[in-house]
Amino acid sequence: MTSGQAPVPARPPGPGGASVAPGTASGDPGTGRDAILRAARRAFTQRPYADVTIRGIAADAGVSPSLVVKHFGRKEELFNTVADFGPAAAELLAAPLGTLGRHMVLTLVNRRRETQSDPLLRVVFSLGNRDERSLLRDRFHEQVTDALTARLRGPDAALRAELLAGHLLGLGATLSLHREGAGARATPERLADLYAPALQSLITGREPDDAGPVR
Repeated sequence: MTSGQAPVPARPPGPGGASVAPGTASGDPGTGRDAILRAARRAFTQRPYADVTIRGIAADAGVSPSLVVKHFGRKEELFNTVADFGPAAAELLAAPLGTLGRHMVLTLVNRRRETQSDPLLRVVFSLGNRDERSLLRDRFHEQVTDALTARLRGPDAALRAELLAGHLLGLGATLSLHREGAGARATPERLADLYAPALQSLITGREPDDAGPVR
């Protein structure tokens, strides 16, 4: 991979992330690291790799290029960080199977609210791309979908894992689409009450208990 030369202009909020002041995200007081990572996710998911520059990412994040290099190294290393879903997958899967659906919803919602970005949704921006962004799809499949498959028991584990991944992406997309809607006002626990049963049915491989006719 070779670095492009044209700087990347500032971008609107990207995959699942609301716009916040550079370097002020939760857990990132004054370091700029989270702001850089959000800017890098916007740049690498929305533009071809060759068009992205460290200088452009720094400008979008409101920091100096040297600070980007200090935190993440060269452009190739920063891209690998953006394409890495491993930490998010480990956090999402860190619960027993019996409570995994609720854990995944709570983890995803809380992570979004803490970091002002979605841990998974950037993979959607790789769909249909044939450049380096396709690596996002490969990494997602390996680190998220395959990891889910390995955790599940019973028949159709791979299919259920793919559907689970789709549910998680759908939740992130819905919350991003309705940034100021009912979902933004609901507590993570209430969102889990409503959304987790569908995930849990895929985890167990059984349909949810029949609650009777809808009235």
